[in-house]
Amino acid sequence: MRDPSNDPFPGRQDRIEALKAALEQRILILDGAAGTYIQDEKLDEAGYRGERFADWSCDVRGNNDALILSRPDIIGRMHGAYLDAGADIIETNTFSATTIAQADYEMQDLATELNVEGARIAREAADAAATPDRPRWVAGAIGPTNRTASISPDVNDPGKRNVDFDELAKAYGDAARGLIEGGADAILIETIFDTLNAKAAIFAVEGLFDELGFSVPVMLSVTITDQSGRTLSGQTAEAFWHSVSHANPLTIGINCALGPDLMRPYVADLSRVASCFMSAYPNAGLPNAFGEYDETPESMSAHLGEWAKSGLVNILGGCCGTTPAHIAAFAEAAQGVAPRKVPTPGEALRLSGLEPFELAS
Repeated sequence: MRDPSNDPFPGRQDRIEALKAALEQRILILDGAAGTYIQDEKLDEAGYRGERFADWSCDVRGNNDALILSRPDIIGRMHGAYLDAGADIIETNTFSATTIAQADYEMQDLATELNVEGARIAREAADAAATPDRPRWVAGAIGPTNRTASISPDVNDPGKRNVDFDELAKAYGDAARGLIEGGADAILIETIFDTLNAKAAIFAVEGLFDELGFSVPVMLSVTITDQSGRTLSGQTAEAFWHSVSHANPLTIGINCALGPDLMRPYVADLSRVASCFMSAYPNAGLPNAFGEYDETPESMSAHLGEWAKSGLVNILGGCCGTTPAHIAAFAEAAQGVAPRKVPTPGEALRLSGLEPFELAS
């Protein structure tokens, strides 16, 4: 049986209640890109290794999650920069901190430690920035891994898979356990490109909550991969919602892949039908010929400010290419704008063109 009083982490359940209340009152600001901030540090191989991985058996450059252990000063400074810019919610630097994704760097045995320490660093930064009238929250980030349960990695063998549901669930569950132990206020399953992967994550997290005897909110964010309006595994935003709504997430949203101009129609589609709070954190446009992002804080905030004024969102933030300057601009654009009104489940079904099921009397 789940009972909030079973949560051993000091103050977390009070913060969760404060988060729910804040979402009713104003548009909250999520942080920006971790990868962009880290790239600006211009670390070489030695910079990634630090003392912890000085003698590691393979190259680790590019493993941003490993910096939690080798350069925690950089990760703490990043969180502080986004909090100073106006972020209400910061994500842990654990996007790839699963056993599956870390196997690329032979660090799968460090996945739990990465999640615990990633959450601890973010928790410390959030607590330092929080005030009695403005709490700050930590979302424990879990990315999709680098494998997909629904699509073959071999075009000549459509039935082939390089991961299965149970493997994914085990990896996601281990990551979530570490994030909760480290002090995350919520679990954010993000950049979802395969709904079956997301279902494995939801299954794992719900099982973990049963085991622990308490829960934290679950936040979901899907990626619409291109202008087809579909995920990589073929669903529209609305279809994705109907596939995961049974999880009763605190928030659902869209992130990554697209800039704000191309993302807006899909944000509107999902906002219309989702009976929970809505988040959106687009990229700073599409990468240019040099792999860089061209959307400025001013150009992006014009889009996101319009989303806010149109009643589409409850949380705004940034994904690839965004910086603390972007987040500061988003916070200013959303200041004083009323948050999206969440439709009831019945209203959401009607907006989807469906009718709520009614039992015969």
